Amino acid sequence: MITRPDMYASADRFELADFCQRLFSSFARSDQRRWAEVYVRGLASVPGRKSIRRISEQVVGWPADQSLQQFLNQSPWRWEPVRRLLARELAASARPRAWVAEEVVFPKNGTQSVGVAKQYAHSAGRVLNCQLGLSVLLASEEGACPVNWRLLLPRSWDDDARRRAVAHLPPAERARPRWHHLLDALDEMAEWELPAAPVIVDARQSPRIEPLVRGLEERGVRYLIRVDERTQVGVAGKACTAGQAAAGAAGPNAQTLNWRHGHGRAMCRFTAVPVAGSATPYEIGRGRKRVVAEWAPGRVPPARLWLTDLAQARLPELIGLIGLRERARGDLARLAEEYGLRHFEGRSFRGWHHHVTLVSVAHAHRLLAAPSGEADRSA
Repeated sequence: MITRPDMYASADRFELADFCQRLFSSFARSDQRRWAEVYVRGLASVPGRKSIRRISEQVVGWPADQSLQQFLNQSPWRWEPVRRLLARELAASARPRAWVAEEVVFPKNGTQSVGVAKQYAHSAGRVLNCQLGLSVLLASEEGACPVNWRLLLPRSWDDDARRRAVAHLPPAERARPRWHHLLDALDEMAEWELPAAPVIVDARQSPRIEPLVRGLEERGVRYLIRVDERTQVGVAGKACTAGQAAAGAAGPNAQTLNWRHGHGRAMCRFTAVPVAGSATPYEIGRGRKRVVAEWAPGRVPPARLWLTDLAQARLPELIGLIGLRERARGDLARLAEEYGLRHFEGRSFRGWHHHVTLVSVAHAHRLLAAPSGEADRSA
């Protein structure tokens, strides 16, 4: 039994208690709900590394390591209902402008943690011994928070029966293309009754983007996809790459706009080029599309290229969505630095999903509880 310390008496902590009560209402047992709240409190308040021992000492006040470890790594509570309630809480307070899909790197020592391998992390730009996760963030003007997660398994785990058994990896979990994981996550979220919003994703690591584009269009999901300059598109019925399409539109007609980079501002040129007309053999998916190109000051070729089917969106709106993705990446960095996203202690598939879900809950509470504008000022 967890005893509530006197320090829980502040209004803010009671607010967190109410938030946790709503989000963990699907748990079958009251002790699971209490341990979930303890873990979320620890993620939000314990300085430095968010180890189970430190959370036990500073939040519970007595040695409860074993009970907290069992709750996180062995307890059979389902994370899917928590994520659904979390997404709906966030969407009710701030209508999502986009769903941002991002790779998350979890550096690891050893070889036994679920999904760990020496693999190339695109977001880090190098090979690491790590786990790779895919997060889907609800992104609004107020901030961004992950509401769904997938663990990206390397192929080395598919037939390694011993490691799979140690990590309690379900038989159906196998290595799949990243676009498959994203579509699977979106299919799950389609049942959550959330507002529609475009998906923003970096697909430069994919050799072909057609399966992703086709899957999004089949689901009626609008998109803004960062692509490689070599990505094949079509302009005026002719084959060309995204880089070539952007280069053909560069020049005095490119619109010049202010756009925020980090904590400063930089003058960048943007343009949007129509591509892949519906009658061409070079079409990627269906309907009208554009390549959005950004040139940094004094640089050629374009710094970034995006493919979008937001045919009616004005260029400033598209630039705003690109900026929203940068904000989401910043919030993910905060989860790693302030909420212990990379501090999971355990090897199991279940434990990994439990941990990332509770980290998301801790971050969401901060976004929702902060006075208007406070989250931006502290970012």
